[in-house]
Amino acid sequence: MGREIEPDRGSDAAAEAQVEINLRVIGPTPPFRLALPSSIKVHDLRRIVAKHRQLPIEDLKLVLRGSVLHDKQNGEDLTIQFNDGDSLIIAVKPKSPPKHVRDEFDDDDDDLKFHLPQSSSRFKKKLFFILREKLKLPDILLMAVFSISLKIWAIIVIWFILAPIAHRFGIGPLYILGTGFGIVFYNLGQRQHGELSAYSIFNEDFRELPGTLNADRIDRDIRAGQF
Repeated sequence: MGREIEPDRGSDAAAEAQVEINLRVIGPTPPFRLALPSSIKVHDLRRIVAKHRQLPIEDLKLVLRGSVLHDKQNGEDLTIQFNDGDSLIIAVKPKSPPKHVRDEFDDDDDDLKFHLPQSSSRFKKKLFFILREKLKLPDILLMAVFSISLKIWAIIVIWFILAPIAHRFGIGPLYILGTGFGIVFYNLGQRQHGELSAYSIFNEDFRELPGTLNADRIDRDIRAGQF
């Protein structure tokens, strides 16, 4: 007896011998057995299973021996050959959520996408279109590219131009080390008048550190005769 799906050749399903197959529905439904003709059209099988378990026929997926069963092939009805004891897996396609729920998820996806400000220049908008639509760059890379100013991009380009020159003269490590110090000093910034320092932020009561040398400490040491 063949085991391959083949187009229907007009065989009479009623004349075929009956076999019992095991049906397993994906989900909490327990498996069950069903008596069927050994040769049956796929669309008839789908209709029987849907009626027997009260399942929506348009959402049924039938899997036999690792292959999904289709009703037709090249415009002809397909017939499946069953052996006694075969197992048929039944999957029901879940219903799509309501439209208002899908719209909410679409809005959330839009919020996560990177968008250029409306005031951006024409050059930036054109570059953004090329990087996103043509090169398909992810949004996180687009965010990194467009969040850096032209001045910083110029410095990066100059750095890469000078790097081979530094390597040629044998000062590559010093070049990289100097770049690291330059980045540190560039990001130090300048504290404005009245602005709290990093130490003051974590020292709310402005308490002195143990061992701090100041005028009060010197005065106490003199009065105590330690000088």
